[in-house]
Amino acid sequence: MTLEQKITSKEATIGVIGLGYVGLPLAVEYAAAGFKTIGIDVDAKKVASINKGINYIDDVDDALLEAAVQNGFFSAEDHYKSVKKMDVIFICVPTPFTETKDPDISYILDSARGILPGMRKGQVIILKSTTFPNTTEGYVMPILDKSKLKVGKDYFLAFSPERIDPGNKQFTTANTPTVVGGVTKACTKMAVLVTAQVIAQVVPVSGPKVAEMEKLLENIFRSVNIALVNELAQLCDRMEGVNMWEVIEAAKTKPFGFMPFYPGPGIGGHCILIDPYYLSWIARKYDFQTNFINLAAETNESMPFYVKNMLFRQLSMMPISIKDAKILMLGVAFKKDVDDTRHSPALRVMELLLEDNVRKLHYNDPWVPEVPVNGLTLKSRKLTPALLESMDIVVITTDHSDYDYDMIVRHSKVVIDTRNATKAVRGKKAHVTVLGDGKK
Repeated sequence: MTLEQKITSKEATIGVIGLGYVGLPLAVEYAAAGFKTIGIDVDAKKVASINKGINYIDDVDDALLEAAVQNGFFSAEDHYKSVKKMDVIFICVPTPFTETKDPDISYILDSARGILPGMRKGQVIILKSTTFPNTTEGYVMPILDKSKLKVGKDYFLAFSPERIDPGNKQFTTANTPTVVGGVTKACTKMAVLVTAQVIAQVVPVSGPKVAEMEKLLENIFRSVNIALVNELAQLCDRMEGVNMWEVIEAAKTKPFGFMPFYPGPGIGGHCILIDPYYLSWIARKYDFQTNFINLAAETNESMPFYVKNMLFRQLSMMPISIKDAKILMLGVAFKKDVDDTRHSPALRVMELLLEDNVRKLHYNDPWVPEVPVNGLTLKSRKLTPALLESMDIVVITTDHSDYDYDMIVRHSKVVIDTRNATKAVRGKKAHVTVLGDGKK
């Protein structure tokens, strides 16, 4: 049986390295479609959880994962011994940056080294981790070529960027179009074929570099536009009677040439914060400075400082010291209705407050029971009228749908709303300050 026949008849064995927000949903899709799927992760707890049929990613259906495990289509390992059995291998590992904001592709390289001993003819290897152009060909391929197998003939290598949006119920792994770029035409053909088994629309491009750059464009586009409205929100805060949120709603009425983005306490998640630095790093190798992109990233990263200053301005008008002030943060996930705290701007605000001598800091988040902040482990407080009334300032940093904003506004002494979450309930409440709402 040829590799193509194995794929189209669902006889191919699928391997997924990295069982996080990208890898686990992808693995479950293949297992649910009838492919034998083996997951690999260095986290033994994740491996044990999967093999018990227990889900830990909100975007994955509990019943679907449990059924895939029970039916024998999905299992997980914390080693690479099964690579020889795999016909298709997806690499879905993290790509963070260093303290100096240089790319850290060590997880990708470790994965490639893990695959190498088990490589054989007739395998498709697809990198999905967000990275800079030339990672697939310039870093991964040289490791895999040590197998003495010829790319495009003996094995097939491609890049296909992930497009996961945590908490999005409309667009999932299966119905979100995906881009694929192979090292050779044969690589692209095989990668498209296997991807199309579980994803409705697959868009081939000329090569991995295009696919790698395309992913960076997606997220840098968002970074730049969010930075624009964040900067304008700060300007509106200095002006009389100009509400940035109202400005955006008015602009949205234009049926062409405008896409709404919204201000907030900063940006979080894995991609939007990190991707500008991946691109600026590779650009420097070509003696090119991505000044515009870097400025946008800096603007977004400055927003937690701006929110902290909003809070301190409010405290300066109250008869209470910083160290005695009782502060309640509402929402620590990086976006609403998810439990994902990766690079959450709310956590950055909390870190800054603790560093500046705030000693009575509390939080509530219905999705996140506890969080580590500056060496402390803070636990979510139960949100009650009594808790709100006991606080000096309440800061809305994540606009979860679960929150009763009417109750929050009624029972709080002072509210700082960084998400315009109280729009429908605040009326002309003088004790509610909204980011970008302008001078009263």
